[in-house]
Amino acid sequence: MAATPNRQFKNICVLSGFNYVKHKEFVEAAIDLGRSITERKLHLVYGRGNRGLSKLVSEAAFVRESQVLGIIPRALKLLGSLSDSPTEEELVVSSMQERITEMLNHGNAFIFLPGDLATLEALITLASWAHLHIHQKPIDLLNVNNFYDGFIAFLNHAIKNYFIPSTAKKLFICARTANKLLDLLQAYKLELDPWTFVLERPNNDGNSSRCKKYKLDLTLRL
Repeated sequence: MAATPNRQFKNICVLSGFNYVKHKEFVEAAIDLGRSITERKLHLVYGRGNRGLSKLVSEAAFVRESQVLGIIPRALKLLGSLSDSPTEEELVVSSMQERITEMLNHGNAFIFLPGDLATLEALITLASWAHLHIHQKPIDLLNVNNFYDGFIAFLNHAIKNYFIPSTAKKLFICARTANKLLDLLQAYKLELDPWTFVLERPNNDGNSSRCKKYKLDLTLRL
């Protein structure tokens, strides 16, 4: 499932944690997001597995005939951290970091449900890459039960202490329901921040104003 070349947000990458302790609100939000993705004729990219809110999103989306791509590290696949699902597309990668990179390559936008440390890692990684202009894809927070209020408070605190520019808040879209979040996503317009770093690769003639686009491989290899 290749990312679409224009600014249409067709492939939605959803990230969440494995454990949600059966909170009714989290479960309902995940299922509602899957339904909303299908109703808007969008497709789903997620971290494949047989647990967690993303799995609920994928089930809700797939039964309504959205295309679904699951990306999973080889180590988790070998541990049996997924159920048989031959009807969805699967991409096996070598590491957690490569999974984030492939999500970036295949998704047009990111939606974060409540999650764990791995979810937070992906959120911070994608936000820092957006801040560096490595990508220009919107990052959306589905703020169920005020789950991301603490993260937003951290941003405000870091901005107040001048560790993060105030414009960094524009990297994020936040809403409490799936439909509202998708409405904001479809209305999203990119605003480039002139104070952040821009990573460019000049052409052979040395003119950086006409840079070619390259497929990113940002995988950390140890």
